[in-house]
Amino acid sequence: MKYLLSIIVCLLLISNMLFSQDDAQWRGKDRNGIYAGTGLLKSWPGEGPKLLWHYDELGEGYSSASVAYHDRIYTSGTIDGKGHIFALSPDGKLLWDTPYGDEWIENWPGTRSTPMINNGKLYMMSGFGKIVCLSSDKGELIWSADIIQDYDGRNIVWGVTENLLIDGNKLFCTIGGTINNVVALDKDNGKLIWSSAGNGEISAYCSPLLINLPARKILVTMTEKSILGLEAETGKMLWSHEQINQYAVHANTPLFSDGCLYCVSGYGYGGVMLRLSADGGKIEKVWKNSTLDTRMGGVVLLDGRIYGFGDKIKGLHGLDWETGEEVTFDKFNNKPGAVISAEGMLYTYDEGGEVALVEPTLNGYKKISSFKVLYGTAQHWAHPVIDNGRLYVRHGNSLMVYDIRN
Repeated sequence: MKYLLSIIVCLLLISNMLFSQDDAQWRGKDRNGIYAGTGLLKSWPGEGPKLLWHYDELGEGYSSASVAYHDRIYTSGTIDGKGHIFALSPDGKLLWDTPYGDEWIENWPGTRSTPMINNGKLYMMSGFGKIVCLSSDKGELIWSADIIQDYDGRNIVWGVTENLLIDGNKLFCTIGGTINNVVALDKDNGKLIWSSAGNGEISAYCSPLLINLPARKILVTMTEKSILGLEAETGKMLWSHEQINQYAVHANTPLFSDGCLYCVSGYGYGGVMLRLSADGGKIEKVWKNSTLDTRMGGVVLLDGRIYGFGDKIKGLHGLDWETGEEVTFDKFNNKPGAVISAEGMLYTYDEGGEVALVEPTLNGYKKISSFKVLYGTAQHWAHPVIDNGRLYVRHGNSLMVYDIRN
């Protein structure tokens, strides 16, 4: 009997490990826009890869897809002024739809954030600063918190926007208050673990990054005029660096690699490279570049180059990671857009609705294939997602899923 119980316990532990490994969040496992995948198509047919299905009842929104456990797709949308979280099956059938309250409709209406899946629970924040935690299997509410009301946070011009981040039992959120500026909540009940005053600035549409150093973990985010580095365990502010642009919009998740941190903002400001000390307690400015100034399309790092779309100088830019020098630039899209990567290829989705497969080369880029999305409404602002040989593209009320396996 004891032997049987031991086997059961081991199976449960293994099941839980596998389950947690397939959690889903903004811009992939490491929030860097790089998606796992092998055996993907190196070119597409003229009309694009095969469209497996599309779901067209999501309402308004810019939320990307979160694909967890390879068999559950989550996203969000606004219908009649109310925010909804949707769960879809692998073949595009609606499994559940949970409304969570008022959503942003004042300007550029629709949901802003992408659901995060962590250990069987789903986390999402509205444009009014309401955080909800649902069961990921049935969409049942577990807890909710109003960061504006509960912690004296402040909303911003286009609605507070943040793709939430979890480490251990801590859920991090930038509230933007003068006292409670960045907080860590208990992911199981929403109660406050720590609060940091930061620089007392409003939030800036940034989805944070967690840097795991040998000495400690550091939470990095951008607020109105600053890049902040906080000790993730305690909330202690370790350093800040000035980051100021028009409209106080810093909507790109920072990138970290080999001891250096890259933060980029739009409206002509560009990006800055900061070198962290071994324990993360200090920073040193390495370089600044303003030609690549993506507003909200994110960037990826491949083979020592940073790739992203410009805002003022439109087109796809490539910068040297170490020097910040522009290595390559191509106007083949000539529009702002989002970029992700898998198997060494770039996948772009521009504001004109074109999805492209791009091969980085020694001297520039090679646009291999492209197609226009056929469904959906309003702006093409959501970031594409790749999972298990499928490409997920959100456009307003529609989610389209393409087969990109070889």
